[in-house]
Amino acid sequence: MRTLVISDLHLGTRAGHDVLQLPAARDRLFAALAGVDRLVLLGDALELLTRTPRRAAARAEPVIRALGRALGPDREVIVVPGNHDAGLVRRWALAQGPRLAPSTAVDPSAKIGDGVRLSPGVVIGPNVEIGERTILGPNVVIGRGVAIGRDCEVGSNVSITHAYIGDGVVILPGAQIGQPGFGFASGASGHVKIPQIGRVLVQDRVEIGACATIDRGAIGDTVIGEGTKIDNLVQIGHNTHIGRHCVIVSQVGISGSCSIGDFVVIGGQAGIADHVTIGDGARLAARTGVFPGELKGGQDYGGVPARPVKEWLRDMVVLTKLSKAKKRDNNG
Repeated sequence: MRTLVISDLHLGTRAGHDVLQLPAARDRLFAALAGVDRLVLLGDALELLTRTPRRAAARAEPVIRALGRALGPDREVIVVPGNHDAGLVRRWALAQGPRLAPSTAVDPSAKIGDGVRLSPGVVIGPNVEIGERTILGPNVVIGRGVAIGRDCEVGSNVSITHAYIGDGVVILPGAQIGQPGFGFASGASGHVKIPQIGRVLVQDRVEIGACATIDRGAIGDTVIGEGTKIDNLVQIGHNTHIGRHCVIVSQVGISGSCSIGDFVVIGGQAGIADHVTIGDGARLAARTGVFPGELKGGQDYGGVPARPVKEWLRDMVVLTKLSKAKKRDNNG
């Protein structure tokens, strides 16, 4: 049996990037199919990351039909999905695979939706609800009363307590959601822990990076708005409200009781003190330090303390000139 293996066709991608839209390339492939008994499409036959399935399929259909005609009847075709077209078989794989790995521990009161995949070592507490087609990775721990929506992906070693998670949420490995916030009452005898009785509310289509931590509220809730993207190693304190479609880059620290508007961008290693308000559309440069108060929306900020970026850059120029002048004076 003669087999032809083709990889990374990316059919249906945008004009100029789909090589089989070029007649010369298409003719060479069709000529190679002569006498072939089995065709293997190895990885990324269809482009679904940068195109919607409907548009990709519509663009790729003429090429696929021509490919079938060139291959001829009674021939075997094997499709091996890659990371760009795994969506072709995702639902089928969910339906085929076992719902529960043998080593999972699921409380009888938990409600598990259709097509949910639980990996080895998963622990699910009482009264948990998990929506359809959600995937939980190895050693995930879901605490009492947590609700997770449909089509979520939770990576290995994630812990979720005291939280409601929306639909289509992606949580990368090691993230910790719903742990007690950092609150103490200090006195002469030491520090007394303040009970944390709030929740974490994560809205739809949020992405939470690896080893990020989101504390539960002290009395109210900690809220992550729809579509917000949180990078690895981000800390979000109790009672903080983050708006919709924000971008928070790695190693940002956000203290408790902050209010961050919609479409805010926070650069890496920025630090935000407690009780800060940041308006919609604000952008913070990396390593910006924000003191308690308010930053107006729609502006760019940088420096410590945070100030409009033009003012910050002007200050940097002045400090550089003063430093050079000081060195000249010291040198006589």
